[in-house]
Amino acid sequence: MKTFVHRGQITKVVFGSGTRSRIPEEVDALGRGRVLVLCTPGQVDQASEIRELLGAAAVGTFTEAAPHTPVEVTEKAVAYAESVGADCVLAIGGGSTIGLGKAIAVRTGLPQLALPTTYAGSEMTPILGETEGHKKTTRRLPEVLVKTVVYDVDLTLTFPAAISVVSGINAMAHAVEALYAQDRDPVAFLMAGEALDSLTRSLPVVAWRPDDAEARADALYGAWLAGTCLGTVGMALHHKVCHVLGGTFGLSHAETHTVVLPHVVAYNRSAAPQAMARIAWALAWDDAASGLFDFAGRLGAPRALRDLGMPESGIEQAADLIVRDGYWNPRPVERDAVRALLTRAWAGEAP
Repeated sequence: MKTFVHRGQITKVVFGSGTRSRIPEEVDALGRGRVLVLCTPGQVDQASEIRELLGAAAVGTFTEAAPHTPVEVTEKAVAYAESVGADCVLAIGGGSTIGLGKAIAVRTGLPQLALPTTYAGSEMTPILGETEGHKKTTRRLPEVLVKTVVYDVDLTLTFPAAISVVSGINAMAHAVEALYAQDRDPVAFLMAGEALDSLTRSLPVVAWRPDDAEARADALYGAWLAGTCLGTVGMALHHKVCHVLGGTFGLSHAETHTVVLPHVVAYNRSAAPQAMARIAWALAWDDAASGLFDFAGRLGAPRALRDLGMPESGIEQAADLIVRDGYWNPRPVERDAVRALLTRAWAGEAP
């Protein structure tokens, strides 16, 4: 007999082509009318389009969202939101912008909408990660859940292929860890498997034909499912490693996930056989870890932490931080084994 607890989601999801035209309607549905639009410096044009769509309901645009959600940026955004009298925020972009929206929400109570343009999945989770003084901390807070997520496949058609690949593998990491999470349940396992199937099927097409709308839709669908998994079950060693590396060394979030994932899967191989079998099935490969490493290589994704700017001298520091206040993991997290994992990932060696 199965025994489990399943946490359902309360986020409204609108998925399709051209769905961004519904944003004014979704703002109205929340009973709001003073929208602060959030974006990164590189997505100002997209933010301008949405602001034009909103008309008088858009009361301001904050364009300084940054990776790993620096607290100093959040404080600046909160002050701006108060100065324009915003009653909700709309995050346009990936994890950086959506993370900023969550950070604003936890400080102000403002409801959020999100228009994702990457496969990060943060929009479907109650997880807030913030960086202060080169240290990244994460919290699970129900109050940061996004109220409405509008997925518009059309916005992903111009997402550069190389960045799409690492963003998609980042999404795969959410699904992988859901398969062996401490609080996994049958629904999460099914969603995670479906997410992996969609992403392993679509990402190669996206890499070679970035304008393929069907592949883009499949990838975005997989990313939504993977993000939902991340929001409903806890994560394990992989996410701890990536949070430490990103917060300590300023490494790119998606690329770090891409490099680290095969090595953590190899670390957990013997402790999570059912999960490993499902990952291998999605990859059509005999071994989950080597299959993930090969998958990244075939798509031209990075496979070495040193190529992302991590110094070799940082391996010892990272190992110390990873075992301190570590996440639950199916295999005990031991410092020597973690150091060996990091050493191979730093050098780009096979897991």
